[in-house]
Amino acid sequence: MTLTESLLHALKAHGARQIFGIPGDFALPYFRIIEESKILPLHTLSHEPGVGFAADAAGRIGGGLGVAAVTYGAGALNMINSVAAAYAEKSPLVVLSGGPGRGESNSGLLLHHQAKTLDSQFQIFREITCDQVRLDDAARAPADIARVLANCLRNSQPVYIEIPRDMVAQPCAAVIAEPPPAVDGEALQACVAEILERIGRASAPVLMVGVEVRRFGLEDKVAELSRRLGLPVVTSFMGRGLLADHGAPLVGTYMGLAGLPEVTRLVEDSDGLFLLGVIISDTNFAVSEKHIDLRKTIQALEGRVTMGYHTYPRIPLDALVDGLLACVPPAAKHFEVSRPAFPHGLVADEATIAPADVALAVNDLMAAHGKLPIASDMGDCLFTAMDIEHTALVAPGYYATMGFGVPAGLGLQAATGQRPLILVGDGAFQMTGWELGNCRRYGWDPIVLLFNNSSWEMLRTFQPESGFNDLDDWGFAQMAAGMGGDGVRVHTRAQLKQALDRAMATRGRFQLIEVMIPRGVLSETLSRFVAGVKRLNAAKSG
Repeated sequence: MTLTESLLHALKAHGARQIFGIPGDFALPYFRIIEESKILPLHTLSHEPGVGFAADAAGRIGGGLGVAAVTYGAGALNMINSVAAAYAEKSPLVVLSGGPGRGESNSGLLLHHQAKTLDSQFQIFREITCDQVRLDDAARAPADIARVLANCLRNSQPVYIEIPRDMVAQPCAAVIAEPPPAVDGEALQACVAEILERIGRASAPVLMVGVEVRRFGLEDKVAELSRRLGLPVVTSFMGRGLLADHGAPLVGTYMGLAGLPEVTRLVEDSDGLFLLGVIISDTNFAVSEKHIDLRKTIQALEGRVTMGYHTYPRIPLDALVDGLLACVPPAAKHFEVSRPAFPHGLVADEATIAPADVALAVNDLMAAHGKLPIASDMGDCLFTAMDIEHTALVAPGYYATMGFGVPAGLGLQAATGQRPLILVGDGAFQMTGWELGNCRRYGWDPIVLLFNNSSWEMLRTFQPESGFNDLDDWGFAQMAAGMGGDGVRVHTRAQLKQALDRAMATRGRFQLIEVMIPRGVLSETLSRFVAGVKRLNAAKSG
């Protein structure tokens, strides 16, 4: 077995189901083995940022590893933003990069694709990955691979593996997976007892779930735990889409001033807020109406549990959830909560389209045909998704990068086999929308709702006087046929409904619906978010 084959088998054993990549001369040797060995299917895309986003989404939605394969320098460094997003949002992404051979640094010549030094790329990736290795020793490689992949899954963050091009075919032993680290049973028992005691004495406890719940494959168990504890459940903004089909007493998504008032009050008035896998970020908490004293919450994140002024270290989230389930008996009766109703019933008339109409149309579509998983970009398309029925969702809710939506939708379909709905704005589509041209080769057929207001409209809301927020009208729908799909531009609500119905009935080709929205027309959720941010900023400056 070669070193590359050993690596590929290890990736598959650790949950990888496909590889997304773009070849280059330093990567050609290991790409050849990927293709010929067929250990994992290879999907090549058009631009490295899209490769990173697609692999990230596959890892997020599938509960395994996402894998992005690129060449040295021009390839890997072009994917920095995608990997940084995965690091920030705790996605288990493996970056494979070709690299110079062991003897190439001795030539006395600068090597093409080299930045500062031959080691610069490795050092750059130290900042945005939780572990790194250069496979320059075949005898040591199995242990190095096992360590790095274990850390990727254990931390749910990216790792970096560099393969020197003269090492790819070296004989190599199989990788033996590392056993999970031992958990201190007494510490776990004490932690569980304190959590249950705190919840028990609270008059209004609430469970908020975040991205780690999905990253560690815990949705079923957390839904069961919420039922046993009899706690209302909310998701964080980043965690939207969690527990959508798991029978949990799910109330909604917490967004502070931008969210539904009843959900905001529930969270901010709670005297027993249990944050399970929730990243403590500004997008999750910066627009809180009332100050949430995090010292009075229970925080389980990044392998530790913090309560008040003390922390239980080395308590993995899965061990914590199992420990709680072991101590809480099944509920005697089903716990019901009052869920806000999502809007339905689009009026299919000749009125112009607002973001709220898109949410209505999608809710009607899913009521008739079943739920679709959603990949959303950043912008008003993501805030509009907050008015769509709870369904699986991948989005850059914290890192907030543009360009995520389209390649993430492709990664989602590759990983799950489900047809996705992609929500994307015209500014983000200009960045990575062209990855749709790869759908024909792989049989992917997403439905794309492109919000086109010829503007970076979310940026305009914060700085309306700036003309650089204006974008030209590119006529995206007309470009779809050349990329192997079908495109239509819609201006009215009647046209939107007709286009969605036709898209749903058409399989085998991507369907691009270019939704023309007048400038300045925002979703109510984004309007509340912007107003909340401005209000809080004014209070700070005053």
